Amino acid sequence: MHPAPSVIVFTTLSGLGFGFLAFLGLGAVPVSGLAAFLLYGLAYGFAVAGLLASTFHLGNPQRAWRAFTQWRTSWLSREAWTSVATLLLMAPAALAAIFAGFTPATFGLPGALLALVTVFCTSMIYAQLKTVPRWNQWVTPALFLTFALTGGAMLSGRSLIAVLLCILLAVLLVVSFRRGDKALAESGTTMETATGLGGIGKVRLYEPPHTNSNYLMREMIHVVGRKHSQKLRAIAVLFAAVLPGLILLTLPHSLAAVALAVALHLMGAFAARWLFFAEAEHVVGLYYGAR
Repeated sequence: MHPAPSVIVFTTLSGLGFGFLAFLGLGAVPVSGLAAFLLYGLAYGFAVAGLLASTFHLGNPQRAWRAFTQWRTSWLSREAWTSVATLLLMAPAALAAIFAGFTPATFGLPGALLALVTVFCTSMIYAQLKTVPRWNQWVTPALFLTFALTGGAMLSGRSLIAVLLCILLAVLLVVSFRRGDKALAESGTTMETATGLGGIGKVRLYEPPHTNSNYLMREMIHVVGRKHSQKLRAIAVLFAAVLPGLILLTLPHSLAAVALAVALHLMGAFAARWLFFAEAEHVVGLYYGAR
């Protein structure tokens, strides 16, 4: 799949923002006044920036409101509703923390739950697609939720929880890479099944169906060199999980240590999310001999 920058920014930043909101809603950061204003503002900033970035991938951004109309069948629509509900529900919790010095469970707990449901809905936009076997597995929602919780734990200053989540994240990344590499082959989808001509023998591409590129080729077919893929995988695991975990485990707890860990985590998250899209083999590529 084409790794569009807008979608990479959307899934990475919104996940971090909603993960942080989940920890704030649970009262993991007992702050008030200006500190609460800054932390809630940071969480809202990440979440909203990610959601706004998603509109840049739309052909007609002014029609984004239509995403709310298909909630019965569309995970994208469910994500739209849950994200708005989370942001609205967490607003009273943020105001209470800023002006009253505490996060009321009446708003905080449901808001935290909705924040994680939002991340799950985002993951299911991709995990539901049987046409992309690499995404169509349990590890996709597990990765999205773990990324959100890991970033949220770091920003909340919960070092021990963050370290444990970094370990889980590293494991899930390795599992996703290994399972993803075998997903297309194990799906049983081949050029023979794609064309329906398997009954008469082996099928191969005789010549391209057209001379110029088209939408399907631009959006659904992207090939990453194995050498570059392996390097980026190592960068993703190292920066998203290993280095932040080591920093939080070895350095004295401070704002500088947390900021460094979060910055490295974000770098790894962007690399992992770029690979998530770039390595995804859409079965339509079989028609073009690209698989």
